[in-house]
Amino acid sequence: MVSDGILLGMGNPLLDISAVVDDEFLQKYDIKLNNAILAEDKHLPMYDEMASNYSVDYIAGGATQNSIRVAQWMLQVPGATSFMGCIGKDKFGEEMKKNAKLAGVNVHYYEDENAPTGTCAVCVVGGERSLIANLSAANCYKSDHLKQPENWALVEKAKYFYIAGFFLTVSPESIQLVAEHAAANNKLFMMNLSAPFICEFFKDAQEKVLPYMDYVFGNETEARTFSKVHGWETDDVEEIALKISQWPKASGTYKRITVITQGADPVVVAEDGKVKKFPVIKLPKEKLVDTNGAGDAFVGGFLSQLVKEKPIEDCVKAGCYASNVIIQRPGCSYPEKPQFE
Repeated sequence: MVSDGILLGMGNPLLDISAVVDDEFLQKYDIKLNNAILAEDKHLPMYDEMASNYSVDYIAGGATQNSIRVAQWMLQVPGATSFMGCIGKDKFGEEMKKNAKLAGVNVHYYEDENAPTGTCAVCVVGGERSLIANLSAANCYKSDHLKQPENWALVEKAKYFYIAGFFLTVSPESIQLVAEHAAANNKLFMMNLSAPFICEFFKDAQEKVLPYMDYVFGNETEARTFSKVHGWETDDVEEIALKISQWPKASGTYKRITVITQGADPVVVAEDGKVKKFPVIKLPKEKLVDTNGAGDAFVGGFLSQLVKEKPIEDCVKAGCYASNVIIQRPGCSYPEKPQFE
């Protein structure tokens, strides 16, 4: 039985500004495919340029919010999931609220008076995506909002927590509060490596919260960066997944499980000193629309079965199903009902 608010996500709610661009555009703004970065000053003109020169889709995004929306879609139980993050008081913010409500997610946004709602440029070339996030309001989330009784009630109610690594750049103290609550109450706390720059430049913040993580998600590039930063001198994804799963834990209730996706290659799951590999659903190249949201959707599908206490094989299968659906559509969007058995 999936209880009300069983799964809570916290992260950066961003409006995806998605367009198929060209190599010239990537070069102009120094953008690498299959990467995710925070916008610098040199990137700021690109948002307007995309809107005026390319055909643009506006889609509610942000890594954690994507995963929560997909989990909600897979579960088909209104209000099973909740989400917190910061938006601005503007039309993009209103759009985000409308979107979340339609998706059936119970959102408690902190609304910042001054900063505009965050955006993320999604540049697609040949089906591969690159993300450039301009956090704006998303960067203004404060733990004071989390501590308000009506918001902390969501934490008390939830049994599973998921936070993308991107939130480490915004509110490590909010993450710590939730992580400690989960450990003290035998709840499951999960995070994502999210991007190479998180593993490199937010290493200390990531390490501080790693002992609390019961599940660690990531892709092969992030796993290899994590290995490099920690001087492990291996590029072997299976070995890295094992090493992450064996990192010391704050609470002994659950053993840590590491789940690493590798695009079209098998999903690697490290648990209990052993590695299992699960094949993904093959997709002919001509059916690929874009990979934006693929990793987020995998996590969302995975979590939808985890909260039902299904075995790990079923969780991975659901993750692969959800990501397969999402890569055949623009951004992190999905049909009305899932067809997952």
